[in-house]
Amino acid sequence: MNEQIKQIAERLKGLRDSLDLSISEMAERCKRPVEEIRRYETGETDIPMSFLFDVAQQFNIDTSTLISGDEPHMKSYFITRYGKGISVERNKAYKYLTLAGGYMHPQAEPFEVTVEPNDRDIHLNSHKGEEFNYILEGRLLFRFNGKDLFLNPGDSIYFDSSYPHGMKALDNTPVKFLAIILK
Repeated sequence: MNEQIKQIAERLKGLRDSLDLSISEMAERCKRPVEEIRRYETGETDIPMSFLFDVAQQFNIDTSTLISGDEPHMKSYFITRYGKGISVERNKAYKYLTLAGGYMHPQAEPFEVTVEPNDRDIHLNSHKGEEFNYILEGRLLFRFNGKDLFLNPGDSIYFDSSYPHGMKALDNTPVKFLAIILK
């Protein structure tokens, strides 16, 4: 796994330690199996953004703090210059660029997401809240609660993110979209 995932894993373990929680207590609070928490804390497996988002909500911290290790400081506005957001490459298929990483306690988490084409099955996630995705480039197969939806540039989808959802780039071309996760 890449170095960035290992750093996020260290921050997860550090958060748990600072809250004086055992792995089983953390798993109970996050409603996840103990072994899943253990794998995330080692940094040897992919840590889904949905999990980081859930942890941030559960413990009232900013998602960007888990991602970058930096505390946001801005209270009235925050500008993210083109290509300068905090980047997270979970694996070779997904790249997230946070767009409000310096804003304190945002009510929504905006990301620019790039999905690379691959031959793997669609991995499904679910998390609290609602989500809005707006396709900027490429064609996307979006699987939502067992239904396959096809999205093109300019298309958008707003959905209850507690339902299983996942995506795949089509036409052997990367897909770029704006994702806004609402708490």
